[in-house]
Amino acid sequence: MIAQACTNFKSQVTVAYGEREADARRVLAILRLNAGKGAELEFTITGEDEDEAARVITELLSESHDAKKELKPLKIAFFGTKDYDRMYFSELARDKGAGTYNCEIKYYTSRLTNESAQLAKGFDAVCIFVNDEAGRDVIEILHDCGIRLILLRCAGFNNVDLAAAKEYGITVLRVPAYSPYAVAEHAMAILQEANRRLHKASYKVKYNNFALSGLLGYDLHNKVAGIIGTGKIGQCMARICKGYGMTVIGWDAYPNKALEEEDLLTYVSKEELLRRADLVSLHAPLIMGEGGTYHLINRDTIAIMKKHAMLVNTARGGLIDTEALIEALKEGKFHAVALDVYEGESSNVYTDHSDDFLNNDVTARLQMFPNLVLTSHQAFFTREALQAIAATTMENARNFNEGNEYGAAEVK
Repeated sequence: MIAQACTNFKSQVTVAYGEREADARRVLAILRLNAGKGAELEFTITGEDEDEAARVITELLSESHDAKKELKPLKIAFFGTKDYDRMYFSELARDKGAGTYNCEIKYYTSRLTNESAQLAKGFDAVCIFVNDEAGRDVIEILHDCGIRLILLRCAGFNNVDLAAAKEYGITVLRVPAYSPYAVAEHAMAILQEANRRLHKASYKVKYNNFALSGLLGYDLHNKVAGIIGTGKIGQCMARICKGYGMTVIGWDAYPNKALEEEDLLTYVSKEELLRRADLVSLHAPLIMGEGGTYHLINRDTIAIMKKHAMLVNTARGGLIDTEALIEALKEGKFHAVALDVYEGESSNVYTDHSDDFLNNDVTARLQMFPNLVLTSHQAFFTREALQAIAATTMENARNFNEGNEYGAAEVK
C-alpha cells in the first residue's frame, strides 16, 4: 500500500530498515528489506509535495491490519499465469499468519474456461484476468468446486456473469484502479504511431527506404479531442491531449462537473462529440443491454464522424462493432485507428501464435489496413500498474478472508 501511495507523489521517497534502503515506489524493493511486523522503518521524503506524502504514509502506517480472528490461509487458484504475475504475487503471498496476506496460491497457465474450471476444486477462490471466461456455466462449476470468491486482477468485469455469481453466493472483487496513466499514455502512443505511420516508417528505414511517401500525418495541436468516458483514465487522456494543445470535449453517462470547472474539458452530447472530434478516444466501461455501451461505435455513429477522424480504443473491444469498422476502413474512412482491444481478442491476447495456422481472421483483416495499429491488450502493462494490481488483489483477498469492508472493489 505504501508503494501504491508513493507512485502518486512527485517527491522522492526512500525507506530504510537497518542498513538496507529501498525506493518506496517499488513493492518488491520494500519486500526485500525483510522488515517484519513491529520493525522500525525510516522514511526520507524530498520534493515539492513532501508534506502531503508524509501525511499519507503516516496514515497508512497507523492503520491496523490485524485479523479479527484466527483464520486459515485463503487458497487461491490463479488462472492465466505469466512470469510477471509470479514476480509480484509470489512475493506478496510468501508470509502467512496475522498481519500478512495469509494466502496460498496455486498457479495455472491455462485460462479459466468451462474446460479448465475443475482445476479450482479444493480452493476457496479463483484469480482471473480479462481474457478468462466466467459465464454461468463456469460459475456453476466453480460453485460445485467450493469457490466462494472471484478475484479479478483488472478493473473490468464484463467477462463475469454477475447474476449467476450472486445466485450461487460467490463474491466478486476487482481492482477499481491501478495506473490510469499507463493506459492513457499507451492510448496516445499507439494513436500517434497510427497518425504518423511510425510502424511503416520504421519498417521502411530498416530496408534502406527513406522515402516519405505513405507517412503523411496530422498535427494534433489545435485539433478537437473527444473523450468518451471521463473516469480516471479518461481524465488522464484529456490532460495529455490538453498538453498537445488540443481542445477537449467529453461525454459520460455521469458527467463530472469538476472537470469543466477546472477547464479540462467541456461536456457535450455523444452525437456532438462524434461530429466535432478529430480524435475520439474510448475509455468507457462495456455495459451490455439497452442504453449500454456495447457497439457504441457502429455503422450509424461512424457515419456521424469526420472522414479523416482518428479513433483509439484501450478500454474494451465490444465498444466497437468490428465489422462496421472494417467496412468503414475499406471505404476510406478514418485517417488513423489504434486498437489495444478488439472483439474476438480473447483467444489471442497474451498467447504466442507465431507458429500456428491462422484461426482468427478478424486479426488478419484488421492488420491489412496501413492506417491501423493493433497491440495485444497491453495498455496496462507497466511496472507501476502490475504492482498496484497485485497489491490491491491481495488486499481484496485479505479483506474477504478477514471479513473486512470491500469498498469500491466489490462488484454487485
